[in-house]
Amino acid sequence: MRLTASFDTAPDEHLYGMGQYQQDVLDLKGCTFELAHRNSQSSVPFVLSSRGYGFLWHNPAIGEASFALNGTRWSAEATDQLDYWVTAGESPRDIVRAYADATGHAPMIPERGLGFWQCKLRYWNQEQLLEVAREHKRRGWPMDVIVADFFHWPKMGDFRFEEEFWPDPAAMVRELDELGIELMVSVWPQVSLDSENYPRMKKENLLVRAERGLDVHMAFEGPSAFLDATNPRTRAFVWDRIRANYGVHGIRTFWLDEAEPEYGVYDYDNFRYHLGSVLKVGNLYPQHYARLVAEGQWGDGESQVVNLLRTAWAGSQRYGALVWSGDIASTFEALRAQVTAGIHMGVAGIPWFTTDIGGFHHGDPDDEGFRELLVRWFQFGAFCPVMRLHGDRLPTTPVRAADGSHRSPTGGPNEVWSYGDAVTPILERYLFAREALRPYTRDVMRDAHEDGQPVLRGLFHEFPDDARCWAVKDQYLFGPDLLVAPVVTAGASSRRVVLPAGAEWTDLWSGEVFAGGGEVEVDAPLDRIPVFVRDGAAPEVVAALRAALGVTPASPPS
Repeated sequence: MRLTASFDTAPDEHLYGMGQYQQDVLDLKGCTFELAHRNSQSSVPFVLSSRGYGFLWHNPAIGEASFALNGTRWSAEATDQLDYWVTAGESPRDIVRAYADATGHAPMIPERGLGFWQCKLRYWNQEQLLEVAREHKRRGWPMDVIVADFFHWPKMGDFRFEEEFWPDPAAMVRELDELGIELMVSVWPQVSLDSENYPRMKKENLLVRAERGLDVHMAFEGPSAFLDATNPRTRAFVWDRIRANYGVHGIRTFWLDEAEPEYGVYDYDNFRYHLGSVLKVGNLYPQHYARLVAEGQWGDGESQVVNLLRTAWAGSQRYGALVWSGDIASTFEALRAQVTAGIHMGVAGIPWFTTDIGGFHHGDPDDEGFRELLVRWFQFGAFCPVMRLHGDRLPTTPVRAADGSHRSPTGGPNEVWSYGDAVTPILERYLFAREALRPYTRDVMRDAHEDGQPVLRGLFHEFPDDARCWAVKDQYLFGPDLLVAPVVTAGASSRRVVLPAGAEWTDLWSGEVFAGGGEVEVDAPLDRIPVFVRDGAAPEVVAALRAALGVTPASPPS
């Protein structure tokens, strides 16, 4: 049956959470949201109110949420029951803590999650990937993870490397290990009709099923069907393939792409999972997809779990889900939306959040306008839960096998040195700034693990008594002590910064101390992201950060 639940609400409340919907809107009062996952849209139906409560719509059905001035309305297109959960607290910290206790805490992020991740679309062979890693280390730069992206396989759903292009994965992993770098590999939930695993998975009902018409769910690089992550037998089978073809080489970090999943046509009533119709349970898919790998790893004795997904639902965090914001545009408008997306995802219980630095869609390393965007995004990325460079850069290059057959193309260069002599030194400094932050980021991640607190936080999270903080959408707190005000407008060389009342703030760059409760205009040339340090922050971390960025005087604020 279709169900709608309506609630009277205060017209003056402010609302936050709901996952990410790619808009630079902070206060969700007045917004309507589709309760469904899409590429760059994660529907996590938890909302935090400035009136001191949190509300979880505990229903994975496709539906809608509307936060009107005169009331809130939740709807489910198909469901058997009304199910919601409410908590109350004196502060946002109390509310998100209770929410994490109810839906699960994120694990402690592994050490490799604290540093820099290198990626592009796509390293198409083993030697190309290794040479990037070698060059990065020859330059003396830190890197924790490098990525073998999609279509390193013969067919989607084979869950293995194609031998022609990746002849010795074990040797590749060994060399990367000697360089101190982990390999992450892409795993897609699509199974090509030509995959070696398709006949068995089809026969044993391990795939999503179409109720009518052709049983084909997507047609990117050929017709395919989605594996049914809600089926425990599917999870066991797919993990067995991942273990045999990736885990055996020491690979333990996975990019679980297409996690919505991304149907070619979103006819939700036409697809069925093991747990029921997609119309009724569809939003559970990314949570169970994360579960597939996490439980497989835990079962094999691996405790250091972090896997990248394109979307999430309530509780995904307990399976070590690092959620990125999808295939977004390479524009300043998109960059602005990532600030609010990160804030809302943190409220919604997903503390591990990241973006494609520079945006995903195209971007030309030879274009001056894109280089400016890349620098500003890279600065933002250095102060995100996970710092990850990725994107489909120009020019695109076709790839063919030795027999002349088509393979998925590769994008243009996307390494730190790909953006010219004027830009590279700036990016290099922020690589080392990220390293200088490692002890602080580790502590903030521990707070997320133990207490359920976001890593990237709206100003209201720490300063709910300052009314202005409920409305600031282009600044955030990285943990409790660093106020970050990224430059999100093309051509800007300064910006206005709101300093929350209840603390003193030290400009990281100038060392000048300001009382909270006011606003300041600060310089922000291309090599500088405005950052303010809260009184009481660890002086050794601040000193290391200033030194990495080349700030003078080098002494930390008192």
